[in-house]
Amino acid sequence: MGEIIDGKRYAERLRAEIGRQVVRLRERHMVTPGLAVILVGEDPASQVYVRNKARQAREAGMASFEHRLPYGVPQDKLLALIERLNADPAVHGILVQLPLPPQVDAGRVIAAIRPDKDIDGFHPANVGALVTGRAGIVPCTPLGCLMLLRRHLGELAGRRALVIGRSNIVGKPMANLLLREDCTVTVAHSQTRELAEMCRRADILVVAVGRPRLVAGDWIKPGATVIDVGINRIDTPDGKGRLVGDVAFDAAVSVAGAITPVPGGVGPMTIASLLRNTLEAACRQHGLAVPDRIVDGAWA
Repeated sequence: MGEIIDGKRYAERLRAEIGRQVVRLRERHMVTPGLAVILVGEDPASQVYVRNKARQAREAGMASFEHRLPYGVPQDKLLALIERLNADPAVHGILVQLPLPPQVDAGRVIAAIRPDKDIDGFHPANVGALVTGRAGIVPCTPLGCLMLLRRHLGELAGRRALVIGRSNIVGKPMANLLLREDCTVTVAHSQTRELAEMCRRADILVVAVGRPRLVAGDWIKPGATVIDVGINRIDTPDGKGRLVGDVAFDAAVSVAGAITPVPGGVGPMTIASLLRNTLEAACRQHGLAVPDRIVDGAWA
C-alpha cells in the first residue's frame, strides 16, 4: 500500500507559515499583502472558489478585495477595473476568476494585469520567465504539485517524470518546473501513443487531463510518486455523485509508492500557493526579500 500524500495537511502548514510571515511583514515594514479577486457572472463553482480564496486570505492576515461584475459586463469596463487595481498600492496580487463570458477576451484581460501582480502566473512575462529559468510568478496548481513532490521525495534531480496534459494552466508549467528541478521530463497528451507504457517508466507521474480514472493501476511503475490533479464528478447509484481524479485511485494506491487523493490532495495546495504568491508579490513590490521559509519549503 502506497503512502497517501495529504495535501490538506501540507496546505494547513503552509498557510500557518504564511500567516506568521504576514505578521512579521506588517510589524517590521508596515506592509499588509493585499489580494484582489474579480468574479464576472454568477457561476456557482466560481463563487465557491472566490469565497474560499477571500476567506483564506483574511485568515492569513491579508487584505482581501472582492469585485463582482455582471455576466454581461463590457470588456472595457473590466479592463478599466484592472487598470485601477494595477495602480492601487494596497493591492499586491490580482486574480481574475476564469472562465470569462464570451464577450471578454481572456488573453487580453490576463495581459492587462501587471506582471508583478499576476499571482496566477498567467501573464506572458511570467510564462516566459518560467520557460527561460528567470524569476517570476509561477502558476498556483503546478507550484502546489512541486511542493508536494519536494516534501515527499526531497531531491528530484535525475528522476524520470511524465506529465499527462499540456494545458497552459497545469501541464506546460508543470513540465517546466520539473525541468528546473533537473528531472528528465516527458509531456503526454490526448494524441500520445502507447501512453500506458510511458507511464510504467515514470518515477514521477503528474496527471492533469480531466478524464476520470484515465490512468489504470497497472499503468503505474511500482514505487512511483503519483500526483493526480484531476477533479471529475461522476454519477453514483444514490444520485449524489462523487469526485474522482484522473487516476484509478483504488487500484493505483496498491502499486504507487505515494499518491495524492481526490479530493484532499492537490486542491488545498492550489489556494495555499495563491497566498504564497501574494506574499511574495508584496515583498518584491516593496523591495524586500522573500522569506526563506516560503521559498525553500521549510514550513513543512
